[in-house]
Amino acid sequence: MPRVLLLHASVGSGHKRAAEALATAFTLRQPGEVRVEDVLDHTSRLFREAYARSYLELTDRAPLLWGYFYTQTNADPNLAEFTNNIRKVVESIGTTGLKKLLSACRPEVIICTHFLPMELLVRYKRKARLTQPVYCVITDHAAHTFWTYTEIDGYFVPDEQTRNQLIARGVMAAQISVTGIPVDPVVIRAKHGPSLRATHDLPRTGPIITLFGGGLDNEQIRVIIHGLLEKDLDATLIVVAGRNATLVESLADLTSTPRLHLRVYGHIDFVDDLITMSDLVITKAGGLIISEVLARAVPLVVFNPIPGQEEWNADYVVSTGAGVQLRIADSVPATVARLISHRLLMNEMQACARMVGRPHAAIDIAEQVIKDHATQGH
Repeated sequence: MPRVLLLHASVGSGHKRAAEALATAFTLRQPGEVRVEDVLDHTSRLFREAYARSYLELTDRAPLLWGYFYTQTNADPNLAEFTNNIRKVVESIGTTGLKKLLSACRPEVIICTHFLPMELLVRYKRKARLTQPVYCVITDHAAHTFWTYTEIDGYFVPDEQTRNQLIARGVMAAQISVTGIPVDPVVIRAKHGPSLRATHDLPRTGPIITLFGGGLDNEQIRVIIHGLLEKDLDATLIVVAGRNATLVESLADLTSTPRLHLRVYGHIDFVDDLITMSDLVITKAGGLIISEVLARAVPLVVFNPIPGQEEWNADYVVSTGAGVQLRIADSVPATVARLISHRLLMNEMQACARMVGRPHAAIDIAEQVIKDHATQGH
């Protein structure tokens, strides 16, 4: 197997999780040297903090401003070019460490799950300083102009719509493979629901509703939980705070009812177990979490997507029939109660999720890269 370098940027967690999923897939496919690196680790501390913080603060505190920036830079070629020129100047200052990384690990194949390392590598290729193939894995259901470079050796995209967007921007169709977004190959393995419930000390019967609260507003989550506690639901509601550091404490006064069992977690290391046990998942519209849920054929309630790429992801879920999209917290409890009480509707959504879920995406990408490497005579 070729020496593989997987590059991501720690702007949110999805790009890293995609890279780690691919690393696992390569290791499962055959032994070899696989390395996952955050390109921001090879920059100055000032650049690293500014780059990551600018995205997180915009999306958390000013989502409408982020949505405007995302839409305008995608739609207006002149503005996109102006923005790209600024970014290239800043990135050339902040990412000189990437050259040292390439020299140290001497990869034979490079795969990017974020556009920052990709655009830097493309510049090296244009100057003939890089001969190794560079692949791009798009981790949302949209191909923003930031992702579009005709010099990339291969694209792996989530769906046909994303493929068509790249083709419209000049990428050759032969360069693009529709594989889905890579998730941990653990999702390929079947798991026994009752055994998982026993392992995690959950009620043996009744539906499980999971709410992933990372990135959601605490007050909105309280509205959702209050509403569900008032419903006549015989179920278990599990809330996972994730990166939302204040959520667990803000929910401390909420308790279970005789019918609805409430459990609140901070960070957990059993996300796939929890998804597998769930009858319904409420979440933001990140590309990775959506793909992880669909890979387990679990219906979704996508709540309040951030303008921009999350809107594309939410629209994808709704268009496939695998879930619904809501923007008002007060609407969530009634919707969840209606879905849980209509088994036929839930079964239909589950069937749709199973049709579009891509549990083998990471393995498929790894196999295609290894095949390309062998075909090229390495």
